[in-house]
Amino acid sequence: MKIGILGAGISGLSIGKLLSEFYDIEILEKANLHGGIARTKTVNNVTYHVTGGHCFNSKYPDVLDFVFNKIMPYDQWHKISRNSVIRFKGHEISYPIEFAIRQIYNFDKHLAISIVKDFLNANDDNSYANLEDWFRKKFGNTLAEEYFIPYNQKIWDKCPKDMDPSWVSDKLPIPNLDSFFHALIDSAKDMMPHSEFYYPNTNNQNSFLDKLAEGLNIKYNIDVMSVKFDAEMKKWIINNEFYYDLIITTLPLNEIPNFIFNCPDSILKAASELKYNKVTTMLWETKPTTRTWSYFPDSDTLFHRQIHIGSFFKPSKNYTITEAVGVRSYDEMVENGKKDSFLITPIDYHVSNHAYVVFNDNYKQNKDLILQYLKSIGIYSVGRFAEWEYYNMDVCIKKAIDLKQEIINILEQENGKLF
Repeated sequence: MKIGILGAGISGLSIGKLLSEFYDIEILEKANLHGGIARTKTVNNVTYHVTGGHCFNSKYPDVLDFVFNKIMPYDQWHKISRNSVIRFKGHEISYPIEFAIRQIYNFDKHLAISIVKDFLNANDDNSYANLEDWFRKKFGNTLAEEYFIPYNQKIWDKCPKDMDPSWVSDKLPIPNLDSFFHALIDSAKDMMPHSEFYYPNTNNQNSFLDKLAEGLNIKYNIDVMSVKFDAEMKKWIINNEFYYDLIITTLPLNEIPNFIFNCPDSILKAASELKYNKVTTMLWETKPTTRTWSYFPDSDTLFHRQIHIGSFFKPSKNYTITEAVGVRSYDEMVENGKKDSFLITPIDYHVSNHAYVVFNDNYKQNKDLILQYLKSIGIYSVGRFAEWEYYNMDVCIKKAIDLKQEIINILEQENGKLF
């Protein structure tokens, strides 16, 4: 049994590693390196994430077991406590914002009182028309209008009223009445899984990616252009060159239908309607900080966040990544950076391709249609863009673990054996 995997990002490497114990695995990768958007870049002996800030922790025991016991031992990582802040109306307050009401009260009493009043009066009936509606029902009108709506407008470059809310619940800490009141009278902390995270002792995420890739048969510089199934041979054929009994795609869901022979027009149309954002990042030398992330909801800066990558390092260093949605010029990034005295010298600049899925109001319908089609013809999909979801690194690994078991079960039923 030969299995072809399209793409050598975190998802492709994970499913490849998991299945290589049982099957002949070959991975086709467009770039000349593995790792996808999780891969880091080193400039002037400083390593940084060109797309997002990828760190590792997980609420899934099987993911922790896979990473620490099968890929890279626990003692090759160091643990970091998340220390995130929000630059809000000219002040630095704690993240998440709903636990920072006492701090807001210190500079705007009326706003703090309005936030509390609206939070207590919010009517969450578990029915949401859109993302804006979700924010209003979860946090109240004031917090929605002053923070969540403008920040999400900024990071998605789309009005939250035109976005689907189904993705958001696992991405934000959502307070109940007890935790909200506790934060009013005492300190409260973000207790989501990534409130603490692990980073390689090498201070380079590529160390983990290289361990994942170790021993795998990866063919680089292979740009997938055609995918077809030969019914007579019972083989999948990629680019009229590579032959497989089964294929798994990690390629973006808006692209893969265009490569499939005789793909229906309805699927091609659905793929064309899927939207995503690119991001522009810039690495800076900075003043010292103990922060890990800073968020910027206000419109006075282009950036929506700073990723203090130097705080991920051990020992820490004075480097930060600024991130802005869309394609921004080098000069734009520098000029906006000059507004912040914390940022000293720009070091590197990058514009991504796919970075974040946009959850427009018809994304779920289109996504489901394409995934159902791929499943019907025998193509498996796994990963952030292959499933068109906002997956963190650990969820990509979890999806790969689950897919491995699904494939083994199906092939055992069909053939009565693994090989």
